[in-house]
Amino acid sequence: MVKRVLIISPHFPPQNAADMHRVRMSLPYFREFGWEAEVVVVEDKYVDLVRDPILLNTIPDHIKIHKVRAFSKAVTSKFGLGNIALRSIWFYFLKVNQLLRTHQFDLIYFSTTQFPVCVLGAYWKKRFNVPYVIDMQDPWYSDYYEDKAPQDRPPKYWFSHRMSKYLEPIAIKNVDGLISVSENYITILKKRYPVVKDVPQSTIPFGAYAPDLKIAAEHRSSFGTLLQPGFKNIVYVGRGGADMRDALVVLFEALKKGLETMPEQFTLLRCYFIGTSYAPAGMGEETIMPLARAYGVEKYIVEITDRISYYYTLNTLQQADALFVPGSNDPNYTASKIYPYILMKKPLLALFHHCSPALAVLKEYGASFAYSYDETPDLQAKVVHFFAAVSTGTNEPVHYNEAARRKYDAVNRTEMQCVLFDEVIKMNNG
Repeated sequence: MVKRVLIISPHFPPQNAADMHRVRMSLPYFREFGWEAEVVVVEDKYVDLVRDPILLNTIPDHIKIHKVRAFSKAVTSKFGLGNIALRSIWFYFLKVNQLLRTHQFDLIYFSTTQFPVCVLGAYWKKRFNVPYVIDMQDPWYSDYYEDKAPQDRPPKYWFSHRMSKYLEPIAIKNVDGLISVSENYITILKKRYPVVKDVPQSTIPFGAYAPDLKIAAEHRSSFGTLLQPGFKNIVYVGRGGADMRDALVVLFEALKKGLETMPEQFTLLRCYFIGTSYAPAGMGEETIMPLARAYGVEKYIVEITDRISYYYTLNTLQQADALFVPGSNDPNYTASKIYPYILMKKPLLALFHHCSPALAVLKEYGASFAYSYDETPDLQAKVVHFFAAVSTGTNEPVHYNEAARRKYDAVNRTEMQCVLFDEVIKMNNG
């Protein structure tokens, strides 16, 4: 018997938001594992993110998409409220109430980092007797920034931190199942809320969606190049921030060392950091270049703060000579972005905290230059070696573990979600 899941995902194609990719990559496969999915999203005109219309090509035609409005950011920002979850929560309340009154759903699935909407799960469960699952792609309430300098905290941290402290328990104490990209996130929630220790739970990192490479190649002519010809270009596309300083220090120290000892090779290198700010185009503040200047390597670093679209990102990675992924100094941080990098099969340098789940995944794949920046012996020499091989084109061919490839592909990740859905339904019907 086919079961029906209603997915809550404020961000959705054509918006290029990291937190919608779990849903996007799973929608083609839910039917295969016995679930019909419908998605409730915020209308595109209310969201001010970079858009990539090509993303719409990956949404199966049979998926029913319900759209909700949101309060205008032009109005709410006057009161300091720009968050899409807060601007859309009332409209989610109205729309999903209507859907649950007129349609039969077996499960509600929140897959988003716009966490405030998750509090509606407790209400819908009580009123309509529909269980719900929350996908913890990031921590919700966290003390990570409490001991950080004000300038290193996210914008409006005081408000968001206190709001999260109030809202998280409403959603989590009533949840019927938990999915997380990191086992540590679930461990923290179980300690904080013992009532959830027996609910179905599963650690499911994001998957690798191989069809994206073919789509990117088919649209290559739609994108320009950000990289300079005549150099060996090492590329990272993603956010910057003070929490990545430890990884960047390793990178810049190794680059400086190589420039001192092998200048003829290292002057060929250019390291790109693209899309480092969430600010609107043209308004982002550099977070990479100040550190590069401090180490005297700014000539070899290019920071582009503006975000670029998803398939523009893939095309840029395809054009690169090598790739780089820096990790956060938050030990629980996992980077969903590693999967497109792995799919490229290009020389890849990754520097993560030794506890990061992303590092464990890279080790499973057999990534040759994936290191913990805080525990790896002779790390500088290893990074210098990576740089030198890129500059001379002598990197060994990249081969990844086939078992890991199958384990972390989008089909397997979708099946794991559906297994948990089935378990939730079984417990609630038992």
